[in-house]
Amino acid sequence: MVGTQVPSDYNDKVDENLAEQKAIDDWLPITSSRNAKWWYSAFHNVTAMVGAGVLGLPYAMSELGWGPGVVIMVLSWIITLYTLWQMVEMHEMVPGKRFDRYHELGQHAFGEKLGLYIVVPQQLIVEVGVCIVYMVTGGKSLKKFHDIVCSECKNIKLSFFIMIFASVHFVLSHLPNFDSISGVSLAAAVMSLSYSTIAWSAAVHKGVQEDVQYGYKASTTTGTVFNFLSALGEVAFAYAGHNVVLEIQATIPSTPEKPSKIAMWRGVIVAYIVVALCYFPVALIGYWMYGNSVEDNILISLNKPVWLIAMANMFVVVHVIGSYQIYAMPVFDMMETLLVKKLHFKPTRMLRFVVRNFYVAATMFVGITFPFFGGLLSFFGGFAFAPTTYFLPCIMWLAIYKPRKFSLSWWTNWICIILGVILMVVSSIGGLRQIIVQAKDYEFYS
Repeated sequence: MVGTQVPSDYNDKVDENLAEQKAIDDWLPITSSRNAKWWYSAFHNVTAMVGAGVLGLPYAMSELGWGPGVVIMVLSWIITLYTLWQMVEMHEMVPGKRFDRYHELGQHAFGEKLGLYIVVPQQLIVEVGVCIVYMVTGGKSLKKFHDIVCSECKNIKLSFFIMIFASVHFVLSHLPNFDSISGVSLAAAVMSLSYSTIAWSAAVHKGVQEDVQYGYKASTTTGTVFNFLSALGEVAFAYAGHNVVLEIQATIPSTPEKPSKIAMWRGVIVAYIVVALCYFPVALIGYWMYGNSVEDNILISLNKPVWLIAMANMFVVVHVIGSYQIYAMPVFDMMETLLVKKLHFKPTRMLRFVVRNFYVAATMFVGITFPFFGGLLSFFGGFAFAPTTYFLPCIMWLAIYKPRKFSLSWWTNWICIILGVILMVVSSIGGLRQIIVQAKDYEFYS
């Protein structure tokens, strides 16, 4: 049959397109390397999750109070572990296909257009938001280190310390993919365990403060309620690793006999044990020792022994360097995908150089302009972290797997969705109020 023959130049064109797509995928940061081991996933997840948020947990406890605080901490740990398991499971639920990015899973669940509109804005808010907050945290910890080590020295503005912190990223951001930052990530994961341990052990060493009080700090009911709401956002911020979990799993090799979810889940379990070892002692002991007079960063409350607190602040700096890179990588991937696949730029070193330097400079500028740490944490925590971490995976699970009505899976997902939505609404309100209160007496670039 002559009529059904496919012209050879058509086949050549298809092959050429496939080869071109493969070359682009081999260049993009998320899909370029699939050689990661299970323990890479463990320390990438620890680095992504145990961020600066852990140091704010005693302060969040002081706004929540003992009972609600403990319940919310434990519930958050359980719910986020469950939603993380869902994401690991959904990574390869279509045979022969991998959802390497959060928005690809969103497109599968909600459709091509809608999936992008739902997932990408939230994921970008989280990732860019975290990078900005880490710019501020890195700068503040450097300043604290400088002030402790050299108390007689001339006072240097926070803005300059944020610039010093950013200068590291102008170099590190040119590492091509997740595998290449695994050394940085491992150092960051070790540091997070170290400074968390220093934070709670130094608090134990200091002992319970003489006039410690566990009542709510605010003098009015309104203040107490709003503080409670913003504390919920701070807790949500502490569990933010879901935004990069599919991207981390994409780096693990996968075969039909040994799918990537086995190695990934093993890493996640280890990571979550480390998370519990960091979060619970810091939050509970910090609050127990200082009560409601604890600062929004517990290391500020601890002034002695000087060398230990200086070291802890340096550990925080190393940790947020790694965390920044983990959260920046999916953003680099999105920007580079857009430029190369949609706008047809050539995938070159120069393009990568310009894109990544621009991103680091932009996050540095915003960090210098708005360094209100606590308010930013709770606002971002409520507005974007709660959806992507607490309930978006559950909605996708319901949309894709359609569990039987009123079955255990159906109930579990709906409970997570309802709690997540409440968390999103109330903590955004609390965080926004906190930013407004702090911004009243703030001077730009002071």
